[in-house]
Amino acid sequence: MDPDFVERRRIGLENFLLRVASHPVLCHDKIFASFLNQENGWKDALNEAGLQVKTDSRLKSLSATFRVKNPDKRFTELKHYSDELQSVISHLLRVRARVADRLYGVYKVHGNYGRVFSEWSAIEKEMGDGLQSAGHHMDVYAASIDDILEEEEHYADQLKEYLFYAEALRAVCRKHELMQYDLEMSALDLASKKQQCEELATGTVRTFSLKGMTSKLFGQETPEQREAKMKLLEEQIEEGQEQVKVQNEESRDFVQNAWLEIERFKDQKNRDLKEALINYAVMQISMCKKGIQVWTNAKECFSKM
Repeated sequence: MDPDFVERRRIGLENFLLRVASHPVLCHDKIFASFLNQENGWKDALNEAGLQVKTDSRLKSLSATFRVKNPDKRFTELKHYSDELQSVISHLLRVRARVADRLYGVYKVHGNYGRVFSEWSAIEKEMGDGLQSAGHHMDVYAASIDDILEEEEHYADQLKEYLFYAEALRAVCRKHELMQYDLEMSALDLASKKQQCEELATGTVRTFSLKGMTSKLFGQETPEQREAKMKLLEEQIEEGQEQVKVQNEESRDFVQNAWLEIERFKDQKNRDLKEALINYAVMQISMCKKGIQVWTNAKECFSKM
């Protein structure tokens, strides 16, 4: 329950809610509105919606990734971009953390200047006041790093948010892969049933099959059996055609909505990351100016000795 951690967590959750509230579709979601307005009851609405049940299994996602025959090039490129974006931001955050650790050490070591100048001032008469004042400036400089690093964490959190956005992009790509995989499986099943129906109608088997072997071993089916199977296959073909049609429409709608979201994400990402990087640079410039000011003050103290 460290208060600094709790505050950062609160800010992160608040930013997430603001993101959802600013989304043109999610802001009208009933469960989201219920969460904001009700202390109790919104969990029941969430459970009734069955959103957890609707999430696709990891095994199925993995299967779709490797078995889709005609992946959409745009989503493939988007998936690669999300991987690279996450990698770049992760490296940037690691570099910042290493720099911050070393900077913390450098600042804190300046506290030794303060201690030594204070001890020195005790044995000097004419130089004592100047050394004591210079030591005070060094102590202030050493202590200032805590606030600086706290401000840095704010900008680091803004970058970390885009690690989650990169994962969200991959989730969109996985969803499209699953839809494409289901569509291809339905189309394959439909083609198989059409071939079976054609073979029954013509009495010829194009490819090796269990049906062809059983016919050779146990004899041909009666006309009544063949007609019943053809009728069943025709019904299944009709259902399969309707299913493929529906899946095609769902896929088109998903792609259209997904690319609207992706374009919106790109605009938002450019604004957010540009703002975060500029603010970080401004903070670094300000930090350096404060360092210059500390040593300028120390110089004046030494000049007055």
